[in-house]
Amino acid sequence: MFSIVTQNRACWLLSALTGMVPMLGWHNEHTQGNLSITSGDIIVCKFTKVMRMDYMVYFNVFGWVVVPLTIMIALYREIFRVIRKQLNMRLTKSLALIVFLFALCWLPLHVMNCILFYCPECGMPKSAMYVGVFMTHINSALNPLVYAFRIQRFRATLVQIFHYFCFATIIWDE
Repeated sequence: MFSIVTQNRACWLLSALTGMVPMLGWHNEHTQGNLSITSGDIIVCKFTKVMRMDYMVYFNVFGWVVVPLTIMIALYREIFRVIRKQLNMRLTKSLALIVFLFALCWLPLHVMNCILFYCPECGMPKSAMYVGVFMTHINSALNPLVYAFRIQRFRATLVQIFHYFCFATIIWDE
């Protein structure tokens, strides 16, 4: 059932692998990954030692967030217009919620990165940066939940996957 590679699964796998490359310490011979444990079991994020801030701002913020978000908003605006005339509004609300959650979760970190890049003397509390990073990860968890609660077929599939993994874990533990 889960062994068939579809275009969607291949896209998700490629996205996951691409996203993990910098976190695993790409181009940084001095660290192993982006986290280290210091004395006292405090976790220190070393992501900025792996990725240069100019890359984060110009390529990542503008190339992978601002431009896609602008395109998504324009496309979804047109989709909303068509859906409103032809289909129920529930789907429209789901799409709007997905775009809103994307912006809510991703923009704070990128705004902080821009502030750090353009105004290094301004400073940024590490706790704020950690919350920003955490929010970007939360976005990945929110999308399936939004789809699950808003679309019946997706909800049934998500429950089926959940049962599959719970059953596989029970068998594995025995």
